[in-house]
Amino acid sequence: MKKPLLLLIVLKLSFFSSAILEAQVSNVITDSIKSQVLKEQQHFWVKLPENYNPENNVKYPVVYLLDGFSLKNNLETVYDNYWGHYLPHMILVGISNQKNRTRNLTTSSVKTRRGAAMNDETGGAENFTKFIENELMPHIDKTYATTPYRTLIGHSYAGLFTINMLLNHSHLFSNYIAIDPSLDWDNQSVLKQAKEKLKTNDFTGKSLFVSLAAEQLHMQDETVTIDNLMEDRSEFSLFARSIVEFSQFAKSQKQSGLNFDWKVYPEDLHGTVPLPTMRDGLIFLFKWYQFKTPQKYNNLETTVEELEAMLKEQEVIYKNELGYNIPPMVEELFIAYGYMNMQMGLSKRAELFFRMNVKYYPQSANGYDSLAEYYESQKEYKRALIEITKAYEISKSDFHKQRMEAIKAKIN
Repeated sequence: MKKPLLLLIVLKLSFFSSAILEAQVSNVITDSIKSQVLKEQQHFWVKLPENYNPENNVKYPVVYLLDGFSLKNNLETVYDNYWGHYLPHMILVGISNQKNRTRNLTTSSVKTRRGAAMNDETGGAENFTKFIENELMPHIDKTYATTPYRTLIGHSYAGLFTINMLLNHSHLFSNYIAIDPSLDWDNQSVLKQAKEKLKTNDFTGKSLFVSLAAEQLHMQDETVTIDNLMEDRSEFSLFARSIVEFSQFAKSQKQSGLNFDWKVYPEDLHGTVPLPTMRDGLIFLFKWYQFKTPQKYNNLETTVEELEAMLKEQEVIYKNELGYNIPPMVEELFIAYGYMNMQMGLSKRAELFFRMNVKYYPQSANGYDSLAEYYESQKEYKRALIEITKAYEISKSDFHKQRMEAIKAKIN
């Protein structure tokens, strides 16, 4: 009796995930470094992809999240649900801003804000940028298998910091998500700077997504809505007006080359908007990553030749966007499509996905194991033995050793 298709795939991928986890102590690491720039210990966490293996040569884009400990669950929820079809495997880094947050994230020094005295130190964004560029990034790049393709996410003051990074340090990141950014800061100083730089500077190759939580556009007047917001001139609507003004201007500056979009969240508060913004923002930033014709992969009439051409096209798109070569599909999808087609008796299509998987992931024991299982299903036991032997040479596991013996028995 055949196993149900989805169960078969889940069982196979469960073994794959277990094998990866055996190769690493944990896929979430909490760490810190002593910053010479800031003269204090700086804490951060790193989440590695489920398929991360320090023994292979695969490298990953990196997402840096400001306020990383308080917003950790938001980013993990989005990433865990959308990698594969929507997002590539990536390394996530959460930077703590629990200490000296206002100082480190604000872009200029002020003594008062909204009519009240500022008790916190302010204006340390440039110094915090030096910490990220000269200390944190080198540490991450040295310790983990990273690529230079980076994304920065920041909320509120950290959203202000994020936009400042784009305007003044755009060499550090490719992508930016500014969640409800505090663009009213210091008489809209960053907003004013943006209006100059977006007119004159070239931001080709950079992407920015901005959000506005509109449940409370005015802290004292509920009659202020997104439709009449710009008519209100009070201090209490300046925060929201600054975001709208920036976003409308950025959207109009096509000559800047900036890939830009923004969204108003009418039912969200300042504190709830990070989760939906991360979802929409990451999908927007990685829109190029998503399959152009996903239905064709599932269409039984799509030929092997068409599938090969589609994968090649996807590979070219990825190289153009990232600047380096990556596989056209994550390994989990190669394997899932392989088993799906094998279950349906589409042997040539199944073989294509399994063979493409070991081509793009040559250091994956699970890939060779899956290809061996395909050859077993075709009763090509000698070819199956070759592939399972490769799996064992990589993993040295008892599981693959037992699989080798079982296939040898079928040959004899």
